[in-house]
Amino acid sequence: MVEEQQGGEGGESAGADGLTVDQLAARAGVTVRTIRFYSTRGLLPPPAIGPRRVGRYGPAHLSRLALIEELQNQGMTLAAIERYLRRLPEDTDPHDLAIHRAMVASWMPDTVDESTREQLEGRVGRELTGDDLERLTAMGVLETTDDPGRFLVDPALLHLGVRLLDMPLSQQTILAAREAMLEHARAAARELSRLFKDEVWEPYRSREDDPEQVERMKSLSAHMQPMVVQALMTAFQRSLKEELRGAFPKGRAPHSPDDVRR
Repeated sequence: MVEEQQGGEGGESAGADGLTVDQLAARAGVTVRTIRFYSTRGLLPPPAIGPRRVGRYGPAHLSRLALIEELQNQGMTLAAIERYLRRLPEDTDPHDLAIHRAMVASWMPDTVDESTREQLEGRVGRELTGDDLERLTAMGVLETTDDPGRFLVDPALLHLGVRLLDMPLSQQTILAAREAMLEHARAAARELSRLFKDEVWEPYRSREDDPEQVERMKSLSAHMQPMVVQALMTAFQRSLKEELRGAFPKGRAPHSPDDVRR
């Protein structure tokens, strides 16, 4: 029988690839009972077996819990979430799970949380230095408040921002990349909005007395944003892979922090 050891061993904090069930629950912001329940429903893969047959959890478990949270925020029932996760390939890694989560979160209403520094550290599972907080603020992940001990947090960007802290990239490079993505995202949004207005909205207005056209427009408006987001992310992923293959023609293009470091 696999033991689910509570807390760390010897007072040491585990990395993301060696969490006990208690550490996983703290990192994901859920209860141990919730993790066990998800495991019995097949929503989480079984843990790796460590010394003394203690179950150890890793990045894939964290990514799945984050995705489940986003799907719940979207209003999906547990049965619907089970169906969603069953459709994912068995070899879906934490990177791909993060992309799925981003796609779900992208059409959620914009939200901002208020957190203390201690609460932030609990959510991300690590100590945040003053330099870390300054970098997260520069990236737009955090906003300062009148109280120096409290921050406004963009939950959709928090974990991405913390991961960028460990990347071998300068703050200037990260901010330049962010600005490039925002610039091109705004350009794509403007062009898509123009196409929608000119090719869909204006023709609709000329036939707006037609009940069938009204229903078609309502349906299109309700489903357009998630479809556009999925199409943009897919196109960007493929374009990025092509560009990386061109930049690294003699070897495998790096796609993760570990690849970059090697």
